[in-house]
Amino acid sequence: MDYNKLKKRPSFPIETIAVAVAFSPRFQALLSEAGRMSNYLGASLILIHVGEKTADKQDQLEKGMSASGINANNCRIIWMDGDPVETILNVCKLNIVDLLILGALQKESVVKFYLGSVARSISRKAKTSVLLLTEPKVESRKVKKIIVNGVDNPKTIHTINTSLYLASKIGANELTIVTEVHNPALAMTIAENSSAPEANKIKKDINEEQESRLQPIIEKGSSQYPEIKIKEKIVNGRPGYAISNYARTKNANLLVINSPDANLRLVDRIFTHDMEYVLQDLPCNVLIVHSRL
Repeated sequence: MDYNKLKKRPSFPIETIAVAVAFSPRFQALLSEAGRMSNYLGASLILIHVGEKTADKQDQLEKGMSASGINANNCRIIWMDGDPVETILNVCKLNIVDLLILGALQKESVVKFYLGSVARSISRKAKTSVLLLTEPKVESRKVKKIIVNGVDNPKTIHTINTSLYLASKIGANELTIVTEVHNPALAMTIAENSSAPEANKIKKDINEEQESRLQPIIEKGSSQYPEIKIKEKIVNGRPGYAISNYARTKNANLLVINSPDANLRLVDRIFTHDMEYVLQDLPCNVLIVHSRL
């Protein structure tokens, strides 16, 4: 197989979905979410379990698949031993997975939960899009509010287009593109005098610049997906933190962000920024789009 082809493979349509299965209390809910996503997207499904294969696990998995309505003819089960992070990433590469679904604890702690810090480690390294589910549900639920990053980055157009594609498939009818503007000087000026003319001018200039940058993307998206209402919002604050906080205050169902530009070093995670703010305290379900540029 020529893995170089993966570098130019688009982030959508999503044809192959993988889900990391651990026999935890949320096992059935995670299977149900994966089964529904597979049906929505018309994608094949791969179930990955890192650990020993036993008769009890096999029986539990088969019963879980049946309860979730997963078609066994459209699903493969992969059992492997090894380091959870590297094993899952390798399986995704070998099987050209377009979307990896993981359960994730909302708040990261020093304790290494399989569905906590492992999910975050995979998110930092994955070469495929990753969907982190903070509260997977057995029953179906409507996705109403999707928040998407509008950061000035070559990846963003792919992230927005992937979000629109996904929204159309799952029946969401509202999507907000949020641009974060980190301008401490502006924030200080506003704090000192909210009516200062210079502050209003700076705000106006920033808003106009960001709106003109995203307008062609929004117009094209509205034309392709007329059933989806596309809105735009500009928030002030540190990249990653601001959009995460906005998603939380708006009770968003899904936050969609770019994948990191490169593998993050330890120092990058110590001095929190961008995606690390989101991973540190997940505001809701999070989709990290890997555009394979």
